[in-house]
Amino acid sequence: MPIPIVNSIASWFLKKRIHQIDLFLKYPVEVQQELLLTLLQKAKGTEIGQQYDFASINSYAEYANRVPITTYEENEALIERARRGETNIFWPKPIKWFAKSSGTTNAKSKFIPVSEESLENCHYAASKDLLCMYLNNNPNSQLFVGKGLRLGGSKELYKNNGTVYGDLSAILIDNMPFWAEFSSTPSNEISLMGDWETKLQAIVNETIKENVTSLAGVPSWMLVLLNTVVETTGKENLFNIWPHLEVYFHGGVSFEPYRDQYRKLLPRDDFRYYEIYNASEGFFAIQDQNDSNDLLLMLDYGIFYEFIEMSSYGTGDEKVIPLSEVALNTNYAIVITTNAGLWRYKIGDTVRFTSISPYRIRVTGRTKHHINAFGEELIIENAESALRKATELTQAEIVDYTAAPIFMDGKEKGSHEWIIEFKTPPDDFEFFSKLFDKALQEVNSDYEAKRFNDTTLKAPTIHRARTHLFYDWLKEKNKLGGQHKVPRLSNTRGYVEELLLMNR
Repeated sequence: MPIPIVNSIASWFLKKRIHQIDLFLKYPVEVQQELLLTLLQKAKGTEIGQQYDFASINSYAEYANRVPITTYEENEALIERARRGETNIFWPKPIKWFAKSSGTTNAKSKFIPVSEESLENCHYAASKDLLCMYLNNNPNSQLFVGKGLRLGGSKELYKNNGTVYGDLSAILIDNMPFWAEFSSTPSNEISLMGDWETKLQAIVNETIKENVTSLAGVPSWMLVLLNTVVETTGKENLFNIWPHLEVYFHGGVSFEPYRDQYRKLLPRDDFRYYEIYNASEGFFAIQDQNDSNDLLLMLDYGIFYEFIEMSSYGTGDEKVIPLSEVALNTNYAIVITTNAGLWRYKIGDTVRFTSISPYRIRVTGRTKHHINAFGEELIIENAESALRKATELTQAEIVDYTAAPIFMDGKEKGSHEWIIEFKTPPDDFEFFSKLFDKALQEVNSDYEAKRFNDTTLKAPTIHRARTHLFYDWLKEKNKLGGQHKVPRLSNTRGYVEELLLMNR
């Protein structure tokens, strides 16, 4: 099909969808309130719906008062029953698919329900919206001249009792309409291969022959793939291989540690980066402006949002608020109610709002991935910002990192211990360490107070990781590829101790 015709069709869909987006931009609270009541009505006959009498709930206040905040552990027994084929437990329609969580290296897997509604009205709807927003902002785009290179999960799909589980990306690829494969590379067969290292070379062999115009995937694993593409072809950069490449849609982990390495692979000023925020539980936000770090919270995907101020998170006095009560630049944990039957569910992510009209956010980290052993409240966003400053000033490049506290021992004060793997190490490691410590103090006043005159915290201990340390660690845990992530910050020393042992 000629490109102008494809662009015309896309523009028609775009105009139709932009009108719907305008609706939730103008009336966000009303759209969310109506969505909540719709979800409650749909699920009133389920086991959960009858337990909390959804049929009689007519307002958010009633819902918040009657239904408790929950975690995966509290939902696990119900989800397991659904996986065994029981129906009408927490959602009226049978749940056929379960996304196996594959984030950081927890030994225990989670199985997140994916309903027909969440597949179509959330995950696939978001994929279309992402293209709509990109094309709306870049009307001269030639996206449809070639194919999109997608880097999905490495897990196969496993069937049991009529239900299916696997990586969310594998579920999405497996259920896509047949024509979608024609605009994507690699093929479904290669995309769903199980072994990451075999799959990596298969992707390279197939995609270097294609006219790739866009990239989509997690930054850490996409970087491994793109470096392999350059090494295999012997080309200087990716534009020598794919001259029409114009945009990278990324999410899953922060892009900051990898930005400079991508610029070397993609050395063109007009190349675009678009961030998304999605998870097994749903697709939440999309970058809606060129050259922006802010993500528009999507309010009509069948997800109702609540937020917990992190200052009260995990205490007996958690402050849970609806979207209408959020404030700017406050760190919140997200609570969701979804069209897959998750009710007031903590997803474990934290965000802060950069705008309230419209509602735009930045992802700041995970509720479990921070360091607060001494009241320093160090979050991933702080770490990324400080590392970026230190690497810029020393021309260093980072592959991966993690950190944990060194706890006080007798009269010894506490500190933080970092393991950082460099692609390009700093010439003066001691200078880098001092810059990093100073940058952390600049972005986090609590950390600065604890570091003042070494009152509570001594200067951080930073170890240089050997080449491929984090890769080898993930490989040992069978966690290569897909959505697997290195845990950045931890309040305990489990990850750090394992890595230090392997780093000897």
